[in-house]
Parts: sequence; structure tokens; C-alpha cells
Amino acid sequence: MLRTPTARVLDEADEPAVHRLLASDPVGACVLAGRVEAAGTAPSSLGAPLWGVGSGRQLDAVCLAGANLIPFAVPGAERRAAAAFAERARRAGRRCSTIVGPAASVAPLWELLAPYWGPARDHRPRQPLLAIDGPPAVPPEPRVRPVRLDELDILLPAAVAMFTEEVGVSPLRVDGGTGYRARVSELVRGGHSVAWIENGEVLFKAEIGAVSRAACQVQGVWVAPAHRGRGIGTVGTAAVVEYARRSIAPVVSLYVNDFNAPARAAYRRVGFREVGRFASVLF
Repeated sequence: MLRTPTARVLDEADEPAVHRLLASDPVGACVLAGRVEAAGTAPSSLGAPLWGVGSGRQLDAVCLAGANLIPFAVPGAERRAAAAFAERARRAGRRCSTIVGPAASVAPLWELLAPYWGPARDHRPRQPLLAIDGPPAVPPEPRVRPVRLDELDILLPAAVAMFTEEVGVSPLRVDGGTGYRARVSELVRGGHSVAWIENGEVLFKAEIGAVSRAACQVQGVWVAPAHRGRGIGTVGTAAVVEYARRSIAPVVSLYVNDFNAPARAAYRRVGFREVGRFASVLF
């Protein structure tokens, strides 16, 4: 009988091995790669422990244990890695609000953690991961542009509405929204928040929420309810793709709920193709 592997906390010495592992799937590992490229692998600089499974200079899987629990494993190693990560997660107790990542890594991990951490508030096991590495297939909306810092108070209600609609709870429920406002402000300052704003109203918005050298991940795509059904989501997303590929990373990705047929149709029109599958467990 095979023994369950042990997950260890990685440090600076493991950084080259982590880079090699994440480079095996630049789109699927975009969030992790971006964090590691920016902060390295030491828990003190990363802001959370990065667990790893492997031996010597070869890692088969990693898992960032921060506000989100984000596992990533090479094909074939997902279940063994999940057993090791679940053991550490059970001992540490649940500190995350979400488990999210490639479905092949999230599914076995949640299977092992559900008896201890369940029931989840929401479980989304099938979220197509999409990517585009060329120009959008439809003309982009020219009025979509980076949000200015002096427009933060205009953007924030739209960001709160998007979060509440997508996640099912308001981001203002914790600390009165101070942390969420800081996160939105950080995206604006970095040029990673784009929107179509007219007469003080946000018609469309999106964020480039994760960035690595190889790819970026679009998050928080939202159209104001009064303006839906007019194709704004399609041309707005096309503008995000054009901006991101020109200014941020050569490949643009996002993941979408499988039941969101209008969004999936819009992304197909823009030129996104399915390259994998994500899964999310929300608490």
C-alpha cells in the first residue's frame, strides 16, 4: 500500500522548483505564478505558507494556504497531493474563504476536507477555464479604459454589486468593506481595473486580478443590470482583451460558471477557447 506523501512548507530554496512546476500550465497556474513571481516562496514575503509535495528538486504539487486555498498538481499527482494537503489543512483548521483552482486538484482535496469543513455555502465543480492569445474576434468598445483613482467612489458600488451577485454575499460584511475597498483601490492604482463609465455610471467593468509573465486572469466582469442584453459584455470584454494583451500579458484567461450561458456565449464571440476546467468551493 502506498504511503500518503507529506506536504512541507516551502522556502526560498524551493523557488526554482516551484517556477518549473507552474510553468507546466501557465494559464491554469496563473494566480500562483503571479504571486510567486512577485513575492517568492518564503512565507514571510508571500503572506501565507506555500505547501509542496515532491522530493529533491522536483515538485509534483503546491498549495497556497492563504485567504484562498489554491492547489495545483501535475496530471496524475492530484489525488496523492490532495491527501497530503488535506492532512495539513485539517491540522491547521479552515482559515480560507474559498478553495479554488484546477478542478482535477480541487475535487479530490474537497472530497477529503468536506467531512471536516463542510457543508460548503456553494460548490461549483465545473467552471470552464478559457484563454485567448490573439486579438479579439469582435471590435472592442473604445470607451472601456483604465479606471482613474479619482473614480474609485464611482467604481466601488459596481464592484460591490458584482461581488455580491457572483459570490452570494456582500464584501462589506467583513470590516465594513475596508479591506475590499483597499483591494479595489490597489487594482485601480496598478492599472488593472478597467470600465466603461458614462455620466458617473458604470456600464461595464472588469479587473485583471492575477498577472504572471506568461498570462493574466480577468475577473469581476460585470454589466449594469439596466444595460444587459445589448452586447455590452461582449464588446467590453473584447476591450479588456485588447488592453491586457497590449499592456499586461500575452495570454488572457478567465473562468466562468458552466451554468452562465449568456457569459459563455459572449466569451465565445470574443474568441476565447476552453483550455481546462476550474472548480470552486465557497464558505
